[in-house]
Amino acid sequence: MAFEGLSEKLNQAFKKLKSKGVLKEADVKEAMREVRLALLEADVNYKVAKDFIKTVTEKCVGSEVLQSLTPVQSVIKIVRDELTDLMGSTNSRIHFSSKLPTIIMMCGLQGSGKTTHSAKLAKYFRKDGHRPLLVACDIYRPAAIDQLKVVGKQVDTPVFEMGQENPVKIAREAIKYAKDYGHDIVILDTAGRLHVDEELMQELKDIQAEVGPHEILLVIDSMTGQDAVNVAESFNNALGIDGVILTKLDGDTRGGAALSVRAVTGKPIKFVGMGEKLDELEPFHPDRMASRILGMGDVLTLLDKVQTDMDEEKAMKAVERLKNNEFDMNDLLEQMKQIRGMGPLGKVLEMIPGVAGKIDDEAAQAGEKELVIMEAIINSMTKAERANPEIINPNRKRRIAAGSGTDVSQVNRLLKQHKQMKEMMKQMKNFGKKGGKRRMPFMPGMF
Repeated sequence: MAFEGLSEKLNQAFKKLKSKGVLKEADVKEAMREVRLALLEADVNYKVAKDFIKTVTEKCVGSEVLQSLTPVQSVIKIVRDELTDLMGSTNSRIHFSSKLPTIIMMCGLQGSGKTTHSAKLAKYFRKDGHRPLLVACDIYRPAAIDQLKVVGKQVDTPVFEMGQENPVKIAREAIKYAKDYGHDIVILDTAGRLHVDEELMQELKDIQAEVGPHEILLVIDSMTGQDAVNVAESFNNALGIDGVILTKLDGDTRGGAALSVRAVTGKPIKFVGMGEKLDELEPFHPDRMASRILGMGDVLTLLDKVQTDMDEEKAMKAVERLKNNEFDMNDLLEQMKQIRGMGPLGKVLEMIPGVAGKIDDEAAQAGEKELVIMEAIINSMTKAERANPEIINPNRKRRIAAGSGTDVSQVNRLLKQHKQMKEMMKQMKNFGKKGGKRRMPFMPGMF
């Protein structure tokens, strides 16, 4: 995951501080040296890292911090606040034009993910009720137009193209088309190059002059590290970009680009690509990212995902069935499908405070595998067995295990977990009542 190395080193530095008890100025400066090395290893721009450490150190060595009852927590809060400020303080949104359509010009180097993220952006806007139009302005890269058509179809968004016509003319005609057919957002997928050159920039300037885009978004690959910052600076100097879409933030990138782009260009990161799927695009929230980096989780983004990806009606129905002691294997199967629909388990777990930073890739993959096994077991049951698991005797267990490619012990474990969930709800109903249990129940199998 992105920032994994940085998060680990920052937490090691703070762990040393916690072992000190009373903090001295020398302790803070020593910790900040470790933080500085961690930032540089994460490929953060040298000047950005230097200025960051200077600001944090000045705030941390003040008597108010060192003499507080919780000095280490104060230091961590200062680091979190400065990380947030470094990345932009607040979420920067797309500015929509009062006069339709809003024109968004996507730019970037070849291979940065411009075409894919044009489609991701279209899908993101469609969820909010907009009617975007994708425009094929890349006439040079082989199959670029076909690729845009393919991803456009996948996100149910029309693509405007004029073959190998001049990109400036294509952009101009696309705006006319959007006005005629009621598209309120136009996304221009422009050409890229393997490197920044005058020819590329001139074409983008010509398109900019012709249609006057309301937003110019630069798509950069976070895997390129410090080069991503240099690219952002070049495009900003030439075009005056409005924001950045940072791709591949779900990979093993060191994360330096996310921490450096705004400081170097003065322009915000507006979206981040968190996976290859076309719905894996998230608005960038600096405060939430700072919490993730420090291993504090990101409960707000998790809630956003729950609201977006989970069927609220089905979830409420499952809760009611649990309360009424009616929760059967069909309900459990539905809940597992909804959890898996939220994305890879590792990504979900890293947003949970207290769990973030403690679950490695191997453990997350084991959890994913366990969900697959549980689903296979339930799918091997008959309708009667799903509705009433109590009827599952040893003969039925052997049949279910054989049908799901598992063994009887795994079937027993699932049945036990289901029983514990029902028992847990009984405890919750009795909690606080006269004669009821006086302890909070727990969810079996939780991390």
